[in-house]
Amino acid sequence: EVRLVESGGDLVQPGGSLRLSCVASGFPFMYSWMYWLRQAPGKELEWVSKITNNGYTEYIDSVKGRFTASRDNIRNTVTLQMNRLKTDDTAVYYCATDDRGRQRGQGTQVTVSS
Repeated sequence: EVRLVESGGDLVQPGGSLRLSCVASGFPFMYSWMYWLRQAPGKELEWVSKITNNGYTEYIDSVKGRFTASRDNIRNTVTLQMNRLKTDDTAVYYCATDDRGRQRGQGTQVTVSS
């Protein structure tokens, strides 16, 4: 059974930083591409980043230069380091095994507000 557990969400002021983590199990993690998605209030689920099994990353334009995805294939963990956060980054963040989030965790809430 695929299991994805996100953590690290919090309330943070604009300009602040957060580090999200996702622990994966139940599938061959080291060979899998992993994705971060988010859903803001009243909006659709949005792809944020991907990281290939070899560590190659891509990002949505709005987070380029601010967010960094990484992975640890020993600990079956992906992380999303988020810097210079903006109010528009407020959302529930999910890690997923596909870019549409059909198989994702329960999410972690990130709120950026002063």
